[in-house]
Amino acid sequence: MKRDHDSKRLMGNPDAVLVGGGIMSATLGIMLKRLNPGMTIQIAEALPKVAQESSNAWNNAGTGHAALCELNYTPEIDGRIDIAKALSINRRFETTKHFWGWLVSQGIVATPTTFIRTCPHMSFVRGAENQAFLRKRHAAMKQSHLFETMRFSTDASQIEEWAPLLNQGRAPGEAIAATRVETGTDVNYGALTTQMIEHLVSLDGVELAVNAKVVQVRRTADGWTTKLQNGTRMVSRFLFLGAGGGALPLLQKSGIPEGKGYGGFPVSGQFLVCTNPQIVERHAAKVYGKAAVGAPPMSVPHLDSRIIDGNPSLLFGPYAGFSPKYLKTGSNLDLFKSIRPDNLGPMLAAGRDNLPLTKYLVGQCRQSHADRCNALREFFPAAEDGEWKLITAGQRVQIIKRGPTGRGMLQFGTEVVASADGTLSTVLGASPGASTAVSIILQVLEKCFPAEMESAEWKSALAEMVPAYGIDLATDREAHAALRAKAAGWLGL
Repeated sequence: MKRDHDSKRLMGNPDAVLVGGGIMSATLGIMLKRLNPGMTIQIAEALPKVAQESSNAWNNAGTGHAALCELNYTPEIDGRIDIAKALSINRRFETTKHFWGWLVSQGIVATPTTFIRTCPHMSFVRGAENQAFLRKRHAAMKQSHLFETMRFSTDASQIEEWAPLLNQGRAPGEAIAATRVETGTDVNYGALTTQMIEHLVSLDGVELAVNAKVVQVRRTADGWTTKLQNGTRMVSRFLFLGAGGGALPLLQKSGIPEGKGYGGFPVSGQFLVCTNPQIVERHAAKVYGKAAVGAPPMSVPHLDSRIIDGNPSLLFGPYAGFSPKYLKTGSNLDLFKSIRPDNLGPMLAAGRDNLPLTKYLVGQCRQSHADRCNALREFFPAAEDGEWKLITAGQRVQIIKRGPTGRGMLQFGTEVVASADGTLSTVLGASPGASTAVSIILQVLEKCFPAEMESAEWKSALAEMVPAYGIDLATDREAHAALRAKAAGWLGL
């Protein structure tokens, strides 16, 4: 039975406090209650509803990131395509799908079509040089059974069959190339997160407080004291900062040594959206291209088929922008308040060493609607400006940290930070975070509950929830095939 929740639904001394009502807190909460049913958990969400920031369907691309189409995961180094990152990301997404399948099998999520559907993943490039790159990438990836179903073509008629809009209005004879994997996915992370948290709060010992903004965290003799904006305090033995971009300021306030030196660079995103059925129905794929020079990985251009809350649409983007906010609903002072003596050096060094990114962001912020539609026409040449409108998507915070040489570095991806005693943990960074949520949360459990993770009870429960845990899917073909088929059956893929 669903319950209404407000900032009064607070436990004074829960075993665990999860800050933020997004995909990370939802995943950790489900796992903790399965591993330790007696644990009491308080979820504190600053907004009136859960899953309204990065997990919200309109604030991300909805791509089940499996490295099937994202060219930035397969760089060319000294003439060789390096697929190591692609293998890692694909393994992690497969692990996430196994967990989602288990959720369906347990009735935690009733109908998988509410959050996931099959949507082919494609890479698309223009020009002879990029054709050669994509051909080489395809050859390298086909060597792994994780990518053995990937198809490659430079034939315009074949590409048009795969995705008709890519060729509509394109000049005859232009050099183009594409790869396609039929088993790609489109994911509504907001719908999934909402259902997971609805299940959590139906369990004994779990409470959700909305309109409950955490403003301070402090270590005390009894554990971690979490203070809300309204002055309410809670004390817990374990604290998870799953607040997306809002996690970094809270990590800094915690004072743990492991959080020293971290900074954050906020990047906002925008998409062009088309809902015209005559156009939308002609494109049923997620098509990714090559990133512009200096662009962060989250800004790789893509033309996406989306179904959000039952409504089909096309999204193209993202177009990067700049806002000093760390959350879409954050403060314009977020970036400036996060600057501390311990991270000022790394942040200045990262800015100096990433001038192409700065130039890229300035160019993106100065674009007109016509400029954005011109970029769209590289994918869909016949696109008309009036059929597309601009929406503001989510806010992302790229990690800045002190590198091995002591200099600051801009860190892409997602990183788990935990206190030495395992009583506090957080997740920093951006894409492909949600797609690899299960592997990320497993890292949290390993860092914070090492003894329990070695117990027979936890190992048994983990084997049920995450059957690929401890298995290298990139080398174990049989396990990969069996587990993929099992998850596909549960998820209807």
